[in-house]
Amino acid sequence: MKKIAPRWIVIGVIVLALAAGIFRAMSNKSAQQAAASAPAMVQTQVELASTDVMKAELRDITQGLEVSGTVKAVNYAVIKARVAGELKEVVAREGDAVKAGDVLARIDPTEYQRRWQQAAETASAAKSQMEIAQRAWDSNKALVDQGFISKAAMDNSIASYQGAVASHKAAIAGADVARKALDDATLRAPFAGIVSGRAAQVGERVAIDAKIMELVDLSQLEVEVPLSPSESMDVRVGQTAALQVEDRQTTVGAKVKRISPSAQTGSRSVLIYLTLDTAEGLRHGLFAKGILGMGKSQMLAVPLSAVRTDRAQPYVQVVEQVGDQLQVAHKTVTLGVRGMDLAKPESETMVGVTGLNEGSTVLKSNVGALREGMVVKYTAAAASSAASTTP
Repeated sequence: MKKIAPRWIVIGVIVLALAAGIFRAMSNKSAQQAAASAPAMVQTQVELASTDVMKAELRDITQGLEVSGTVKAVNYAVIKARVAGELKEVVAREGDAVKAGDVLARIDPTEYQRRWQQAAETASAAKSQMEIAQRAWDSNKALVDQGFISKAAMDNSIASYQGAVASHKAAIAGADVARKALDDATLRAPFAGIVSGRAAQVGERVAIDAKIMELVDLSQLEVEVPLSPSESMDVRVGQTAALQVEDRQTTVGAKVKRISPSAQTGSRSVLIYLTLDTAEGLRHGLFAKGILGMGKSQMLAVPLSAVRTDRAQPYVQVVEQVGDQLQVAHKTVTLGVRGMDLAKPESETMVGVTGLNEGSTVLKSNVGALREGMVVKYTAAAASSAASTTP
């Protein structure tokens, strides 16, 4: 009995140790499960800024054809060399305003001056020969009347005079050509405008038709818009448009001035040209987009980008007051006509919707998809802004 008692004591200690280990392991597992479930409860709330939401409200939607194109100057010219030679001087630089007839650049005129002098001297010599032939003809005419020379000699005198006259005229024409080449060595502005670019440097030898610089007149601007053949059929001269140039918030009025009578080779697009009501601050080559054809209607509208289509029916995400919390709700909507609200600075495509209450707080597209029922709150700045606008 004395030997058995210590053995039972050892067995009891081992059992107690095992029980304590099992209890500790179970406690740790429960703690891990609780910790794993805790973040899921925390993630049920999202914070929004004032720029993440907007009010669904009645808007004057302008319906029409969406167009885009390039702003171009009505008067635009590429100044090219009319004669070959070394570029001796560039008078006008990029950004310089010039008047019609102002000197823009000069090509070395030495060679053309010599050619003109040579042609002028040739014309002078031909004139002298013509005068000699005329005097001989006048003399022979008096002699033939007196019977001193034959009629054949008279005919030869007339032919010599006519040949001298033709040679003189040819020499004058050659001198005029040489003079024009000399004048072409000086490049002048064909109209008043601004130099927009330069393609050649002083000292460079340029060939005929080599590009020297570009000239634009910003007082008259238009927008060149390519349209598909089917779209162009409904466009008429005189139709008005509202355009947004680059990222400017304000829109510019425009009107259809001209329509190309033929489609472009390759692209099959038809070009239309819109004249701008004001050209202040605009530049040649800018990008413009907008709506052509003014048809307005008032409707409850939201940005087209805010409408989600990842379900069978389109819907928008709205923020609603549920008790003392703000929660996300999904509202199924029926889409109507699309257009732009030209009175708003954002100038983005809007769409009319039904199934949504006026004044609903709509989540914009930049927020992304949120689970229905998720609790939201506004940032401090957004909350204070909302409080200040609440009557």
